[in-house]
Amino acid sequence: MVNILEFGADEKKMNTSAIQEAIDATSQKGGGRVVIPAGTYNTGAIFLKSNIELHLSAGAVLKFSDKQEDYPVVSSRWEGVHKDVYASCIYAENAENISITGFGVLDGNGESWWHVFRNRREELNYPRPKLISFHACKRVTISGVHMENSPSWTVNPILCENITIDNISIKNPADSPNTDGIDPESCKNVRISNCHIDVGDDCIAIKAGTEDTEERVSCENITIVNCTMVHGHGGVVLGSEMSGDIRNVTISNCIFQDTDRGIRLKSRRGRGGTVEDIRVSNIVMDNVMCPFIINLYYFCGPRGKEPYVWEKVPYPIDDRTPCFRRIHFMNVTARNVQAAAGFIYGLAERVASDISFTNVDISMAEAAIPGKPAMMTGIEDMTNRGFFVGFAKDILFERVSIENHEGPAFLLEETEDIEISHCRSYNTKKTEELIRQKES
Repeated sequence: MVNILEFGADEKKMNTSAIQEAIDATSQKGGGRVVIPAGTYNTGAIFLKSNIELHLSAGAVLKFSDKQEDYPVVSSRWEGVHKDVYASCIYAENAENISITGFGVLDGNGESWWHVFRNRREELNYPRPKLISFHACKRVTISGVHMENSPSWTVNPILCENITIDNISIKNPADSPNTDGIDPESCKNVRISNCHIDVGDDCIAIKAGTEDTEERVSCENITIVNCTMVHGHGGVVLGSEMSGDIRNVTISNCIFQDTDRGIRLKSRRGRGGTVEDIRVSNIVMDNVMCPFIINLYYFCGPRGKEPYVWEKVPYPIDDRTPCFRRIHFMNVTARNVQAAAGFIYGLAERVASDISFTNVDISMAEAAIPGKPAMMTGIEDMTNRGFFVGFAKDILFERVSIENHEGPAFLLEETEDIEISHCRSYNTKKTEELIRQKES
């Protein structure tokens, strides 16, 4: 165990060299714990090595530089595509047995990065740093620490295996751009538990690269449990970067408060890949725009406005055609829902299939704010709508209740094999009808 003060760290200066020397010296001895004592220490990018635990003592703050020259350039992924990027504030590559622990603070000092990104993007020589990113690492643990003001995504393991993220808190301003909370990307065996996330983009987003990623590697075997999500664009999001497949995901015992959307699955033609075997249970949501989104016409990002993406006519099925299947929701309560109870829209040529909602209780907001349940061409702002289901089959709604909605509780378009059992629609605003089949 070594203390960074032994290597010349001082609260009055930049400490990049001192911290890195402490890590390197410990690594040369086979590994150990590098301790950040109480106090505030300014630093640039830090590179972890195998068998190193970076431990932030209670009262310790690592405050990262907002100068581009303090971040070496590395080759990693940015939004699903491999390219040269600024190293993350804490970065590791091809390392094993690494951890960040303790009850200290990692402050990404992101305000200047956000300002440049919004107003003078051409001044960024490379994409912004993330707060923590590990590339192709094994046996990774992040525990206890508080993170704030990330320059971009906060925690982004890429192509990693055996990851534990436990009891961390993340706080980024609600208007900070692209400051996702936790984004495992093409990783295997990931455990996220007991976390509190309040950010300016998705709270947790599971990704697997885009169509421009040569290495198609799945993200699979993911458990998310006992977490609270506040604000953010989505509570838990799968995609839209899913070209390498996403499978075997369980999400349970979580609370979403004021997130734009709840559970959100999104992709589009051109991406390819499969999202399958997703289980969501024991979730409470409050004041969300739409609790459930399954959208295969998502248009944000490169090439998203092309007719190939938005046209609702069948295209030939090939390796560019994504697939959503075997997705199940159980024991979910959503209160003060603004736009719609749910939005399910598969592709004309490959419908979303084998989806179930069991024991789901939804109550629409009394004074709902209009909004779009999904980012898709042709969707208008709406309030207090029920479930919209399009291009789908093998769909089960069992013991689903929807309160205070307008129009039908279930609006169906180009669907087949839909079972609606023991469902309840009550306190409706304009009509008492439960189901309507939309004419194409």
